[in-house]
Amino acid sequence: MASLFEPLTIKSVTLRNRIGVSPMCMYSSEDGVATDWHHVHLGARAAGGAGLVIAEATAVSPDGRITPGDAGLWAEKHLEPLARINRFVKGQGAVPGIQLAHAGRKASASRPWEGGAHLSDAAGGWPTVAPSALPFGEPLGKVPRAMTPADIAQVQNDFVAATKRALAAGYEWLELHGAHGYLAHQYFSPLSNQRTDNYGGSFENRIRFLVETTRAVRAVWPDRLPLTVRLSCTDWVDGGWEIEQSIELARLLQREGVDLIDCSSGGVVPSAKIPSGPGYQVFLAERVRREAGIAVAAVGLITEPAQADEIIRAGRADLVLLAREFLRDPNWPLRAARALGVKPAPVLPAQYGRAWA
Repeated sequence: MASLFEPLTIKSVTLRNRIGVSPMCMYSSEDGVATDWHHVHLGARAAGGAGLVIAEATAVSPDGRITPGDAGLWAEKHLEPLARINRFVKGQGAVPGIQLAHAGRKASASRPWEGGAHLSDAAGGWPTVAPSALPFGEPLGKVPRAMTPADIAQVQNDFVAATKRALAAGYEWLELHGAHGYLAHQYFSPLSNQRTDNYGGSFENRIRFLVETTRAVRAVWPDRLPLTVRLSCTDWVDGGWEIEQSIELARLLQREGVDLIDCSSGGVVPSAKIPSGPGYQVFLAERVRREAGIAVAAVGLITEPAQADEIIRAGRADLVLLAREFLRDPNWPLRAARALGVKPAPVLPAQYGRAWA
C-alpha cells in the first residue's frame, strides 16, 4: 500500500490515512456561529476521504477574530452547530479537529475579498492587542495596545474555556495556532516582540506565552486526545525567528504534552521574501521531525499524490495537510488512491460509489 494511505495513530485517535484538511478560514460565520456553509465545506472533505478535517482558525474571544466573519468558540451558542458538523464528519470516517486562535495585531480586519485592511471604528472595527505596540504594516496599519499581565492571563483563560467547549462539541484533535503572524507567533518572534518583562527579550521569555498557554490547555484537554501546535518555523527575515529556534521550541512543547507540530512559516511581517514553490515548507517539517524527535505535519503547495506519498514514505513527515488543493477538489484522497494504485480502494459513501466504479 502507498505510505500515504497507511493509518496514523496518535494517543487514542487513529486517522484512516495520512491526509488532512488544513484549517482554512472561510470568513462566513455569523457572530462566530458556524453556518450551513461550514457544514457543506467540512462535510464534503470528510466524504471525500480525508483522514483528518481541521476546522478553520477559531477565535477564543471576539477581539481575537481576524475579521467579523471569523469562527468563534467563546460562547455556548457556538457549540451545537459545530457538534452537528462533527457528527457528520465522524459519520464519514474522518476525525474532526479544530484550530484555536487569537489574531492579536492582525485582528479587526475586513474579509480578504473586501480588501483585507483594518476596519475603522465606524466600519465595525475594534481595538487590537499584541505583545508590543507595533503595527503589522499596511494594509493592517492599526497600532495595537501592548498587553498587560492581566491581558495575558485573560487570553490564556479564553484558550482554556474554548478548549473545554471544543471537547463538548465533539472534537478529537486540537491545534493551537502559533503561526502566520497571529498572537502566539507575535510573542515568540523578535520582529514583533519588544517587551522587557518576562514575556520579551530572551528566547525563554518570548516563548513563555505559548508554553504557558499550551500547559493550561493540556491540563483540560484529555490526555487520550492529540494536542498539536502550528508553528511558523521561520520568519524568512534576517534577525527574525528561525528553524533552529523552532526545533528547540518543539522539544519544549513535547515536554508539555504536545503530540505533533504542524510546520508552516511566515506571516509576522509583510516584508518577508518567501520562496514559494511545490512543497516549499516540507524541509521545515523534516528538520523538526528529525532533530526534535516529534511527529510533524507538512504543509505548503502539496498538490500531487506522488509528491504527498513521497513525503510520508521518505519519513519527512507523519501527515500531510492540504489547503488550496482541497478547495479545488474535495475528493482529492479518492483521486490520490486511484493514482497510487491503492488496493483495496478507500471506502466511498454509498451515494457516490457508482461514480468511482
